[in-house]
Amino acid sequence: MAKTWDQLDELQPAVLRMIKNSLVKNRVAHAYLFEGMRGTGKRDIGLLFTKALFCESLIDGYKPCENCYQCRRINNGNHPDVHLVEPDGLSIKVDQIRELQAEFSKKAVESMTKVYLLISADKMSVSASNSLLKFLEEPGPGTTAFLLTEQPQQILPTILSRCQVLTFQPLSPQVLIKQLEENGVNSQKAPLLAQLTNSLDEALELNGDEWFAQAQKIVVKLFEVLGKSQLEALVSLQNDWFPHFKEKEQIQRGLDLLLLFFKDLLYIQLDKQEQIVFRGELGRLQQFALKTSGRRLSNQMSAILAAKKKLSANMNPQLMMEQLVLKLQEGSSFV
Repeated sequence: MAKTWDQLDELQPAVLRMIKNSLVKNRVAHAYLFEGMRGTGKRDIGLLFTKALFCESLIDGYKPCENCYQCRRINNGNHPDVHLVEPDGLSIKVDQIRELQAEFSKKAVESMTKVYLLISADKMSVSASNSLLKFLEEPGPGTTAFLLTEQPQQILPTILSRCQVLTFQPLSPQVLIKQLEENGVNSQKAPLLAQLTNSLDEALELNGDEWFAQAQKIVVKLFEVLGKSQLEALVSLQNDWFPHFKEKEQIQRGLDLLLLFFKDLLYIQLDKQEQIVFRGELGRLQQFALKTSGRRLSNQMSAILAAKKKLSANMNPQLMMEQLVLKLQEGSSFV
């Protein structure tokens, strides 16, 4: 369901303020680059802006009414003068941009206004980027482009220079927690999900994922075994960790969970229990927090962050995890 102006204004007030000014002053640029993390509302706001350009009954001169014929067709994805381009496989191909150009060379079906949205614009092939550049250099009257990306550094500087760049801020965990709870997620689980992703859809997916539920248990078990012998810790890696965390992305997720567990211990020591995210483990966290120091926790968190960097640099995952466990055990006084 399409989000309204007021709903999106809660997520990205600075972006909506700039869009409002453009609409009220009739200074809409011919091309915008929306850049920011996944889940920050880029696509929703691109469609909202598009509706504002077509709406027959704007509210206060800038808010789409959501009820007119134009707004309803855009919400249903079947407006003839609004074109959405997404990667075909791994990239946006030059043929997709050429088709777009051919479409836009025709007269607009119903008005002078035409809009196209490029989703994951950073995934354009080199030839597609060059083709789009020509398109941006000679925009047709009434044409507005929205380029959406999580990786602006991957886009040609010559394309960037022809766009008005709007930066989308990461959602605050509090906003995401509220959204998750409104979508039926247990209030005990929502804080952890809100720390792992900025995307409501991804958080909801994780919430129902059995692999993720098991991952949390394995992370807590690994933490507990750190207080035992090196042999037991390495055996636990072989028996529990490696069979479950196989892909690089999965291992990064596991390290994120482990880091959050250590952060929770630090929050307890700092008497900030309201900030902990492993809420179902509160009793055990309190016991563990009594048996370590803030400096020790800080060193261990640094070791996990270093391990994440090594993994990103393609270090052997098994060797990386074995080194990390031994590093985390140094001077450990956990039971």
